[in-house]
Amino acid sequence: MLPIAFRLHPGQDLLVELERIAREQAIEAAGILTCVGSLTTATLRFANQEEATLLHGHFEIVSLTGVLSRHGSHVHIAISDKHGKTIGGHLLEGCKIYTTAEIIIEIIPQYRFLRTFDKQTGYPELEIKPLPPDKE
Repeated sequence: MLPIAFRLHPGQDLLVELERIAREQAIEAAGILTCVGSLTTATLRFANQEEATLLHGHFEIVSLTGVLSRHGSHVHIAISDKHGKTIGGHLLEGCKIYTTAEIIIEIIPQYRFLRTFDKQTGYPELEIKPLPPDKE
C-alpha cells in the first residue's frame, strides 16, 4: 500500500479536495487512514435522511473515514462543537476548512473501487474489482 499525506488550507472544501486528489492522482482504490483539523461550515447528511443539514460555527474534525476512488467516493465525518458535542454523518460538499485538515490516505494498488447502482438499496454502492497485475 502507498500512503499519501497532505494538508488542506482555510476555506477549502473537504470533499471537493478529496475528490480532486483522487482524480489528479488517478486513484483507483484508497482508504482514509486519519484526519485532524477544523471546519467553519459543515454540510452533512444524517442517517436515513434525504436532505442535507448545514451547520455553522467552529468544529473540530474528530473522525473522517471512507473509501476514495477517481470513480466515486463514500466518506463519513464526525465533528465536535465548542462544548464537545459530537455529531456525524455522510460528508457532503460544503464542509469548509477553518484552520487546517491534515490527512493521510492509503492507496490500495491491487483494486479498483467503482460505484455501481444497487437495485436493492437504491444507491450507487461500492463494487470492488481486482486489477490485473500489469495495472498495479
